[in-house]
Amino acid sequence: MTRLPIRLPAATLLAATLFALGATSATAAPLAKPELDRLVASTTAAPPASFNAFLDAAVKADPKLAGSVRAYRAKRPLKGDDLVNIGRLLGVYNRVHNQQAVLDSITEMVALRTVRDDKVPQHENPAIVEFGKVVERMAKDFGLQFRNVDNRVFEVTLPGQGKETFGILTHADVVPVVADEWVLDDGTKLDPFKVTRVGDYLYGRGTIDDKGSIAAALFAMKTVRESGVPLARTIRLMIETTEETGGDGMKYYRDKTALPEYNIVLDSKYPAVVAEKGSGALTVRFPDQPADGKQAAIVAMAGAASANAIPQTATARIAGGDLNAVATTLEQARAAFIAQQAAQGKFAIDIARNGDAIDVKVTGSSAHGSRPEEGVNPVPRLAMFLQASGVPFADNQYARATRYLTDLYGTGYLGEKMDVGYRDDFMGPLTMSPTLIRERNGKLEVTANVRMPRGSTPDALRAKIAERIQAWGAQTHTTLEIQHDQGDWMARDPKGAWLSTLLNIYGDTTGLEAKPVPTAGSTTAKLMPNAINFGPAMPGKKYTAHNAKEYKEVSDLNLDMQMFTEMLVRVGNLQKMQ
Repeated sequence: MTRLPIRLPAATLLAATLFALGATSATAAPLAKPELDRLVASTTAAPPASFNAFLDAAVKADPKLAGSVRAYRAKRPLKGDDLVNIGRLLGVYNRVHNQQAVLDSITEMVALRTVRDDKVPQHENPAIVEFGKVVERMAKDFGLQFRNVDNRVFEVTLPGQGKETFGILTHADVVPVVADEWVLDDGTKLDPFKVTRVGDYLYGRGTIDDKGSIAAALFAMKTVRESGVPLARTIRLMIETTEETGGDGMKYYRDKTALPEYNIVLDSKYPAVVAEKGSGALTVRFPDQPADGKQAAIVAMAGAASANAIPQTATARIAGGDLNAVATTLEQARAAFIAQQAAQGKFAIDIARNGDAIDVKVTGSSAHGSRPEEGVNPVPRLAMFLQASGVPFADNQYARATRYLTDLYGTGYLGEKMDVGYRDDFMGPLTMSPTLIRERNGKLEVTANVRMPRGSTPDALRAKIAERIQAWGAQTHTTLEIQHDQGDWMARDPKGAWLSTLLNIYGDTTGLEAKPVPTAGSTTAKLMPNAINFGPAMPGKKYTAHNAKEYKEVSDLNLDMQMFTEMLVRVGNLQKMQ
């Protein structure tokens, strides 16, 4: 008997082929950077309307994924490479499908001026209250659980099937700004509390620290929930409101809520941060000494808007005496001083007559307080210029402060002139940078940002610094007060699945080296058990948090969205965290 060939429709043949591939071959190896990049490129222009449609496109592009897709669609617990592949596919889908919505959310968050105001408790700050309402609305729209812990911490929860919870920590508060410093090189003035996109850069206070991470994490949770991927443990996002000013919101939260046993913090850098320096504020106060106006005197000085930022500019005002002679002397000294200090970093000095005063402004380059090497600090350079100019300034609190800055800091930031410098092989060197100058309660305060690594203790460092400053005060016959609040360093040695998972996600997504790293920054990871920082700053790039013209690169935000989503799927399904 003759058997005629059976002709099947093309769609049926494709389905049968995919079924056979999935049934007879091993699960596809996990997607890595080349495949992920191709998938992003092929789906960005016209993002699929749903995850299922996205999966169809992914399998068509790479038939080896058929087994992983079928395992997902069977709605059974995912394991091994199937779990990895579905997590990565979800990450790419979130990135291409929700990018504009994330950008819109960041814009809404940045517009809320969540800077701490000394006149009102932070939990009563209207911007903080409003931020909580924004998060609540998003959580409810995304089908997630929301809890407001007295405006100290905003909780968003994605329930899992087991009893364990892993935490994700971010913060909603931001550091203050000096609005005049937010000017691009072409003269464009920026509003720090309005997101301005220029090419790949999103300018705005909080775009990288931490509002970009908050938006990316919320949409990652939304994407995972909508996918229906089972989670073995619950995911709890915690948005703290006082991280930039000591973390009292998190301390309040700890007293009222059991913390997750394991936590991932989105407030530092990649690949995975396992050690942090201790952050300190060293304040020296000089009693006010009013000038009589007969002799030229420094009557005002200003630096950063907050102690944990290297400022872009530092200013001084001079009044009294023969201002024409003062202006001439300063002008004559300017070029030689800049040339003398040029090897230490590029900066500029502007001298302007302003009525009955002369304003001197030094412009350097802003940086995060923990990374002084990335900036050029104008505060000590202003003091050094005034000292070196040859102008015989009246002996008041500002003159004493300029000498203090010149004698005990100079352009160095490693504690050289204080004679307290040291370094740890993994965590790097101690850094000390004068940043904040202000009048308060009849005294002039000069505050330095101190970052101490492993190798000393807060008590020992405080004692050594105080001894050096007091000796200087005795030598120069200067009356002063010292206040030094010093946090301790943290070094952890997390082993096992959760750290290796984070490193694997980062390495396979970016193609870059993935190993544990330290940070000079200090986050509320110190207040959490078993906490590892995972992003958002990329290695090899300037970290613009606390900077004038803070920005987040859209390309990096895309990677955050992709990696955070995979992280939720894979860490959420680890059999054991350690």
